[in-house]
Amino acid sequence: MIELAGVSLERSGRRILTDLDLKLTERRIAIIGANGSGKSTFARLLNGLILPTAGQVAVDGLDTRTKGRVVRRQVGFVFQNPDNQIVYPTVGEDLAFGLKGRGVAATDIPGKVERTLDRFGLNGFGDRLVYELSGGERQMVALAGVMILEPAWLVLDEPTTLLDRRNTRRVMYTVAALDQHVVLVTHDLDLLAGFDRVLVFDEGRLVADAPPAGAIAAYLEIVG
Repeated sequence: MIELAGVSLERSGRRILTDLDLKLTERRIAIIGANGSGKSTFARLLNGLILPTAGQVAVDGLDTRTKGRVVRRQVGFVFQNPDNQIVYPTVGEDLAFGLKGRGVAATDIPGKVERTLDRFGLNGFGDRLVYELSGGERQMVALAGVMILEPAWLVLDEPTTLLDRRNTRRVMYTVAALDQHVVLVTHDLDLLAGFDRVLVFDEGRLVADAPPAGAIAAYLEIVG
């Protein structure tokens, strides 16, 4: 469970998020809202990438303020632009990098990398240069790089915004098949089908919390 208690966030004297009290337990949760509504900031609170100004964010009882490193092992994060998280020049090197930091034996890393590449439809990509890949392929590499670490939760911040429809379907099909709890930030209302719960943000406040149909109706009323 991810729990937010009395959470607010300010930057440079401006309130970004206000008075959030909620518990996240569902398997598939989406977050929607207009630009500047606070939804991406909210997503970054969930694994301690951003800390609240007031209140507490806890993952399975672990406070992101004091246990941030442990929390980030539990909550993986995929950015909108994969270039923000792919570090190494080749795909195999990038996936192996995270495993080295987790103390995985050097002899076990190549096999785990290959199995992960195969799982995410990237078989044979180990020696490919990242800069030669398409946008859709890079996003799949970014997703594989997070999932190889086996987090319990996966937060995705608008992962399909830079993708065409074919690659959007590929990413979302892959995400739908995951066993992890998933939190998806998106502008694409068509992606909400099948989600258990949708949170709607407006001007830093949570203004609706409902199944997809009710949340979309609330969002459309806000944006006109």
